Amino acid sequence: MIGAIMLLWTIVVYMAMRKLYARFYFPLLVPIATSTVVIIITLSLFHLSYEQYMSGGKCLVHLLGPAVVALALPLYQHRHTLKQFLWPLLCSTFFGTIIGMGSGLLLARLFHLPERVVRSIIPKSVTSPVAMDIAKLIDGIPTLAAVYVMVAGIFGAMFGPTIFQRLRLTTALGVGSGLGAASHGIGTAKALEIGKKEAAISSVAMTLSAIFASLLCPLLLLL
Repeated sequence: MIGAIMLLWTIVVYMAMRKLYARFYFPLLVPIATSTVVIIITLSLFHLSYEQYMSGGKCLVHLLGPAVVALALPLYQHRHTLKQFLWPLLCSTFFGTIIGMGSGLLLARLFHLPERVVRSIIPKSVTSPVAMDIAKLIDGIPTLAAVYVMVAGIFGAMFGPTIFQRLRLTTALGVGSGLGAASHGIGTAKALEIGKKEAAISSVAMTLSAIFASLLCPLLLLL
């Protein structure tokens, strides 16, 4: 019963936060961030455990697969554009992946974080399942890696468009590859708000970033 109520509450909260974001369009009001805060407050107020919440929330988790598959539609619609920009997309995503992992590693070392925490931060810019597998492979903490992935995605969705605007970066290739490589699925969802071409490029960048990270992450730790 609690699971069903929390499932319904999650959907209601997210829809309400989307309307709030559409009304004010302020970066800090991005729905996935505000919804997360409201859900956490709800669980704290009613003393509900994560397990109780996920008894209903797991239904939404099962929809992640179909949601990712649905990204094939903008990919197909803009396949000619993707072919045209294949090499720039490969190069930008490759270097974006290195910068994403390297920045996490440098910051973690700078603040003298424990080694396992450092190894959990490195794959923060790739999608959660891949990041958790990478963290496990390099002796990090998979669940902690998933948290950093969430944080990277939310911050990318919040501030990515503003940064692009400041840099006067308006091309679909630049915006899409930036959001996909830095903020994975959450960034791709943000790209879809901007345009279908950006979403198509972002989904490719997200996939390439996961591949590059899987190959480069163990090598980066040798530095």
